Amino acid sequence: MNRNDIINDPDNGNKAEAYEAFDDIPTNPNLSNTIGDVINARYGRRDVLRGVLGVSASTALFGTSALMAPTPAQASTASRYVFDELEWGNDETHHVAEGYNADILLRWGDPITADAPEFDVMAQTSAAQLKQFGYNNDYVGFTALTEDGTRGLLCVNHEYTNEEVMFPGLGRQDRAGFADMTKELTDIEMAAHGGTVVEIAQDDSGKWALVRDSKYNRRITPLDTPMTISGPAAGHDRMKTNADPDGMTVIGTVNNCAGGMTPWGTYLMAEENFHGYFWTDKLDAEGKPDISEHPEAAQLKRYGVPGRWYGWGQHHDRWNIDKEPNEPNRWGWIVEVDPRNPDAAPIKHTAMGRFRHEGAEATTSKDGHLVVYSGDDNRFDYQYKYVSKGVVNAETSVFGSPLMSDGTLYAARFDADGTVEWLPLVHGKGPLTSENGFASQADVMIDTRIAADLLGATPMDRPEDAQPRGDGTAYIMLTNNTRRKAGDENVANPRADNAFGHIIEIKEDNADHAATRGTWSILVKCGDPAVTDVGAQWNPETSENGWFGSPDNCAIDVDGRLWVSTDQGRSWGKTGKSDGLYAVETEGEARGTSKLFFRCPVGGEMCGPYFHDSGETLFLAVQHPGTDGTKDLKGFERDSTFEDPATRWPDFDPAMPPRPSVVVVTKKGGGKIAV
Repeated sequence: MNRNDIINDPDNGNKAEAYEAFDDIPTNPNLSNTIGDVINARYGRRDVLRGVLGVSASTALFGTSALMAPTPAQASTASRYVFDELEWGNDETHHVAEGYNADILLRWGDPITADAPEFDVMAQTSAAQLKQFGYNNDYVGFTALTEDGTRGLLCVNHEYTNEEVMFPGLGRQDRAGFADMTKELTDIEMAAHGGTVVEIAQDDSGKWALVRDSKYNRRITPLDTPMTISGPAAGHDRMKTNADPDGMTVIGTVNNCAGGMTPWGTYLMAEENFHGYFWTDKLDAEGKPDISEHPEAAQLKRYGVPGRWYGWGQHHDRWNIDKEPNEPNRWGWIVEVDPRNPDAAPIKHTAMGRFRHEGAEATTSKDGHLVVYSGDDNRFDYQYKYVSKGVVNAETSVFGSPLMSDGTLYAARFDADGTVEWLPLVHGKGPLTSENGFASQADVMIDTRIAADLLGATPMDRPEDAQPRGDGTAYIMLTNNTRRKAGDENVANPRADNAFGHIIEIKEDNADHAATRGTWSILVKCGDPAVTDVGAQWNPETSENGWFGSPDNCAIDVDGRLWVSTDQGRSWGKTGKSDGLYAVETEGEARGTSKLFFRCPVGGEMCGPYFHDSGETLFLAVQHPGTDGTKDLKGFERDSTFEDPATRWPDFDPAMPPRPSVVVVTKKGGGKIAV
């Protein structure tokens, strides 16, 4: 199926769904020894597929409770998460477990500066959007300004835009060749991308609110935010453009999905699906981008550039690879922002590799080295971690720290004996030599995917967020692998449209996140455990409300407990469940048990989550409400548009479309979440 077939497929109800379908086609030519093959080799192919494991394997995965008969609703093992589980479902609004408040804090278009205009959805401008909260909020982070944590800076990513529900009368532009996307509409889209930093404060009642006149409040966008470049690729010839002949500066950041906070309180923005924003005027006979004459055609192909999912390249030369052939090399990095200094230009750190970063979750090793975990969110791509050369101390705990530009990036190889090896991506080591196209460390970092291919890293089922815990444990979210369609099934891959995913737990050697070796196991295999053919694996005490599909973002709370959010896209119809936030047990007899805590309105994706240091506030983000899979909503059963959306959450105003929003969850009467 070519690009035009995917765009015009009636099952893809919006541009984001078409984008997702296009990304089902892997760019990795090395599909051998995938994580699925390794799992099958370790646990036994037939048993894994049927969800029926032997005693030793079941105990390794879930503990002895896996051998017990299922109990329908009440778990006999005491849960570390104290709340009454929410009932699953899908409707027009959000729901939270009983005994909790879930308040809307910020919505797309809300003014964030003292001089910002009020939101007028019928008369949007790029100038206004640059002073208003952006679209499709994803990662959420927080850093305190006061000792008691009641004032602080909220840092929020804005991943992408849905023009069909964002602009009146416009409709889907990918099907129209972006013919109606004027420069001003394009600039509004660009102004709605990137990130937001705002000050928020908690009042005596425990409610949080924006401090609109704060000096810290600002937007970070691909339209107007200058950034510097650090690390091995800074100033390299492949980073130079007509606009930046030195290869040291770039305007903005884009498709910022997950992220992280450094130990010193700066904000990390991960650049994920940057490939979709690039344009070419050259098309082949099938309407696909023709990159055959580009000087880096092989590299572009491995990264999926240009995707032509936005029309920005029609109005801005830097998004057109015909005019700026090196521009794609300047995207796909980790960006550091100093939330306390609005005048400080953000930094793209090239030592951390270039790929479709999903997350940048930071921790420190036993000896104080900075460690950052990040997945490459594509079918059959890799899991990475970065380890700094130096250690975190008073001198290095600063914005632009040398720890971010001098270190080693590793790609993971998962072996059938249950070990994980972290393979260093270092120029001159192994196959990473000039004979294989790597003249320097800059080339290794610019072409991280190709370097990891040569090293033999394990192709994963779309690695999303990765969350480290202080005891040397890390949890890897593998959201799904939907590239297999009906008719493509085989003995090793018997499920068509495998949209459920799984979670891997890594235990680093010596409980040290800087270790180059560890062990791995499956925490859960997602999907409905009542359907044998799905092959799901949960602790038997997981209720009908508790199982889920497509794990995406995750968080470790102040008590070391794992929370997982989901992103099923249009595939939520396969589970019947809205995306939501789940509490997942990782220890003891309850290991592999999951409980539903919060669920989104129809068509929305659950993002964040982020816990305040007190454990008493949980920040969540609901992005693209009312868009994904709305044909499966009973009573609606059609695609959403600006004029006719499946929900008008959170305002429920007939004059307002759905608005991506940040939600604040607190316990009624106060106290820690789920305690």
